[in-house]
Amino acid sequence: MYHHSGSVAARQTAGSATGVLDPAAPATEAVLFQRCTWCGTAMYHRLLCPVCQGSDLRTERSEGVGTVRHSTVVHRNTPAARNVSLVEMAEGFVVRGRVMGPPIGIHSGDRVRLSTAKDPVRGEPVFQLIDEPYRAWT
Repeated sequence: MYHHSGSVAARQTAGSATGVLDPAAPATEAVLFQRCTWCGTAMYHRLLCPVCQGSDLRTERSEGVGTVRHSTVVHRNTPAARNVSLVEMAEGFVVRGRVMGPPIGIHSGDRVRLSTAKDPVRGEPVFQLIDEPYRAWT
């Protein structure tokens, strides 16, 4: 889940802040993820490790940099086309989100950074392109 509400601080003190934005991040917001203490696998918003099924997970802060692994343009339930992307973060976990820019201009392999913008409808992380915002068709 991707939360950006005032109640996030209450959840963080309770120890259930996995997979949420960290409002205490200095300049930009960060995505929190989990890492298994047994095998070291990074994951986003899980109860058990998908590799070893361990339940001893610690919360870490992502740098917010990743690579688009898959992107698709969605036309339903919205007045304008939007993209839905799977982003593999530098730490090794995959998160679903939206990349800012023209939906047709988002390609697999594009490098992205977590943005401070928020998706008002879906509540998912929003990313912005790092390298080439408007690449010619290939």
